[in-house]
Amino acid sequence: MKPVTTVIAILSTCLAACDEQPAATTPGASEAAAPPVAASADLQRTPSPAGARVFFITPADGDNVANPVRIEFGIEGMDIAKAGTDLANSGHHHLLIDTGLPALNLPIPADANYIHFGDGSTSTEISLSPGSHTLRMLLGDYRHVPHEPPVASDIISITVQ
Repeated sequence: MKPVTTVIAILSTCLAACDEQPAATTPGASEAAAPPVAASADLQRTPSPAGARVFFITPADGDNVANPVRIEFGIEGMDIAKAGTDLANSGHHHLLIDTGLPALNLPIPADANYIHFGDGSTSTEISLSPGSHTLRMLLGDYRHVPHEPPVASDIISITVQ
């Protein structure tokens, strides 16, 4: 495939996945429709204000938990807005499970490792397999693209009983 065709295919797949519910999600993690994204290998990233941050209210790093795992997201210095809502200094949460940061110049993937909260949710309950897991949050703009600079939490580790 040509490079532009490849980028269009990737973006189309990512945007189509936004309407799918990953198996690890529960009600509250639904996705609002996002506007079409321009076919570009390097999307313009929305600025984030200095000092903006996202963090876990619960669980805490090192916690031993049971299913369903209750997760509460915190944010400072920015507002939560549903996907598709283009407001300055705003975005919506994405929960990263057992994975690293995605490409920062493209929409955040939507699968079992990257769970979208485009409806503006700030908490959820998920079921994870027993054992150790890492969790991280990443704020995405109205198109699901990470901000510049990215607003991401520290990585926490939990153990599911």
